[in-house]
Amino acid sequence: MGFRKKNKSPPVLSHEFVIQNHADMVSCLAMIILLGLMFEVTAKFAIMFITVQYNVTQVLDEKSDPVNLYQYGPKDVATVFFYLLIGVILHALIQEYILDKMNRRLHLSKTKHSKFNESGQLAAFYLFSFIWGCSILTAEDFATNPTFLWEGYPHTHMVFQVKFFYICQIAYWLHALPELYFQKVRKEDIPRQLYYICLYVVHITGAYVLNLHRLGLVLLVPHYLVELLFHASRLFYFSDENKQKGFTLWALLFVIARLLTLTLSVLTFGFGLPRTENQGFSLAEGNFNVLTIRMTCLAAICLTQAWMMWKFINFQLKKWREHSQNQASKKKAVSPKSKPQKREPTRGGAANGVLKSEDKTSPRARKAKAS
Repeated sequence: MGFRKKNKSPPVLSHEFVIQNHADMVSCLAMIILLGLMFEVTAKFAIMFITVQYNVTQVLDEKSDPVNLYQYGPKDVATVFFYLLIGVILHALIQEYILDKMNRRLHLSKTKHSKFNESGQLAAFYLFSFIWGCSILTAEDFATNPTFLWEGYPHTHMVFQVKFFYICQIAYWLHALPELYFQKVRKEDIPRQLYYICLYVVHITGAYVLNLHRLGLVLLVPHYLVELLFHASRLFYFSDENKQKGFTLWALLFVIARLLTLTLSVLTFGFGLPRTENQGFSLAEGNFNVLTIRMTCLAAICLTQAWMMWKFINFQLKKWREHSQNQASKKKAVSPKSKPQKREPTRGGAANGVLKSEDKTSPRARKAKAS
């Protein structure tokens, strides 16, 4: 892990050396890019990595000030790469100074330790992205005008906050791929994490490239809220297994978020975009409003939501079975043991048809004793 001091230094450029010092090496690479701003020869290349590109100035009317808007282009790849490096550094900082200290106090098993680190990293990212996304949507007044999702398509121009939001989102989910190696994720957990990382990259990049950033932003904000609640509940569960109320609220909001996603997607691709004025396909204008692309996007969203619901149902069934088994085992442990019945004496010195030990003598012997 980066920034961590080790007693034994592994061989240089070995796997263990790269894993332990990856944050330091990435920090050096980021510093080299920043130092490029100091020299005139390299400044124009360094700016391409650090600042948001494709600035367009528009004047709405003579009285108002000019507005700076942005488009996307090939140079965004360099910007995404730089903030990918920043993501690796922040990941290591959160792991080293927050999560590792909490892990030492909790003394978790290896399986729970891996899940705790994953939830800690994702909870921090979801919280930051949710607050950032809400601030952008508040400025757009989406609640009062939901038709802004498709009105005026193609939405080739973005304000700075929207473009920088998408750059950071793509950079974060791309940085999660090398983190699977840096964090020594268990082999059985890699496929599961690869699934949702690739889904995030494909969907967010698709919304960015197809000029559907308004719809993508509206769908991401409630989704991030639900995921934030889940990972926060899992963190509380690892600290105290009795704290499971957060999962109930998460289950309710999860279903609502899936219905909201499907509803807005059908409205946008099925009713909104087909009725706009700009119909057709044009790479130069950034217009992708054709039936094939609309149906492909809608099918991708619907299949993703169906897959998520399938995973959700299996998760709930698994938790229900575990709960039922725990309740059954507790009932068996609490139930009192069967006590032996007391033998009540009957006439003739017998109890339950069995003679007592002192009454086992023959009738003649008893008469002799009586005489």
